[in-house]
Amino acid sequence: MRTTWGAKTSPGGIILASWGQIDRIVSRSDVVLHILDARDPLNTFSEKLVKITERRGKRIIIVLNKCDLIPRSIAVDWRNYFEEKGYSTVYIAAARRMGTVKLRTTIKKTAPSLPAVVSVIGYPKVGKSTVINALKGRHSASTSPYPGSPGYTKTFQLYRVDKNILMIDTPGILPVEGDLVERIIRGYPPEKLEDPVNPAVLLIERVLRHNPQAFLHAYGIEAQEPLKILEEIAIMRGWFYKKTKEPLIEEAARAVIRDFHDGRIVYYVKPVEVQER
Repeated sequence: MRTTWGAKTSPGGIILASWGQIDRIVSRSDVVLHILDARDPLNTFSEKLVKITERRGKRIIIVLNKCDLIPRSIAVDWRNYFEEKGYSTVYIAAARRMGTVKLRTTIKKTAPSLPAVVSVIGYPKVGKSTVINALKGRHSASTSPYPGSPGYTKTFQLYRVDKNILMIDTPGILPVEGDLVERIIRGYPPEKLEDPVNPAVLLIERVLRHNPQAFLHAYGIEAQEPLKILEEIAIMRGWFYKKTKEPLIEEAARAVIRDFHDGRIVYYVKPVEVQER
């Protein structure tokens, strides 16, 4: 079974749904899966989506995806953090088919009745389509490595996961409600950023706050100053301006953003760090 609803495209090439469309999708759902990036759950958590879900009287499950990129103890801590706030929460690594049996079981326990219609909602690059693919056990919902590139979800699509679960795949919600870094790196493909250096610098600063060794492990770079890190990446990869022969830090900045999306840069936020603010 497959049904489509229209979606809009942002200036940055990201396929998005309006809040009105999201409201309609939630109203047609029995359960909402709110997919978060486990590396930084709060910056990928949508307060507005939760309010819509609550207003519609629907059940919501927090899904911490990409848990293969963080220690299991941190995933458990984040699950406990959200459960203490009253949310049913599951941590998974959809790309590796880890935790999907638990998620499927949680959906069926959470649904008011079966079969249930489940919507899958989250920001760009949190892995919504990958979650659907993992639950179905075969590649049926399109996935893409970067926001806005070919294969990125363009419409609302309804898929039968099994006899008890029908699942709605939705485009990424915009505007992103996270901080400036999240809004930029998730709102635009790296190639379409006119000035990739500024968001890359902010991203590097954030990563270094949580993991001072991140760029040493990712690139063998010991520098701790963002522009120096970009310069060394450019030199390492042979990226230079043709006329001046200066390091092409713009391309290095795009590479850092791509590597962050790919999980090459080790970075995660601990719940305790949030609670201590």
